Amino acid sequence: MDNIDLVILKILQDNGRETASSISKRIHLSVSAVLDRIHKLEENGVVKKYTVLLDSRKLGYDVLAVMEVRLEHPRFYDSFVEAVQSNPNIVDCYYLTGDFDFNLKICCRSSEELEDLHRFVKEIPGVSGTITHYVLKEVKNIYEVSPTGTDEAI
Repeated sequence: MDNIDLVILKILQDNGRETASSISKRIHLSVSAVLDRIHKLEENGVVKKYTVLLDSRKLGYDVLAVMEVRLEHPRFYDSFVEAVQSNPNIVDCYYLTGDFDFNLKICCRSSEELEDLHRFVKEIPGVSGTITHYVLKEVKNIYEVSPTGTDEAI
């Protein structure tokens, strides 16, 4: 993957519906070369899927929280992960090093729904402790590609 691929990724991150023709004009490369690069990025798993970023608050999910979870023992890992994956209010889950084993990002419609989710997590076998943080404001919510020379290339 070279800098041109990174520039293409940045353009697609900004607008996943950008056409190969439009990208080719911006980076001064033929349409077929742009399409070949995009297909290779997809085949190599760099581009996992194309999706839409939603505003959770406009969809009624006014409560955002982060929960740290500690397990009693690693043998509970699989059942915990299965339970987390079954709950649609848990939108991100990270397995961690340190004092806690997992970090969960949670979106809920109300504090009551957050309370229900808190009970749900505490009742998962093997959970020995949690700390829940209410998110006041999302400051950044995306991983962005940073090609070198972006300003000149785009």
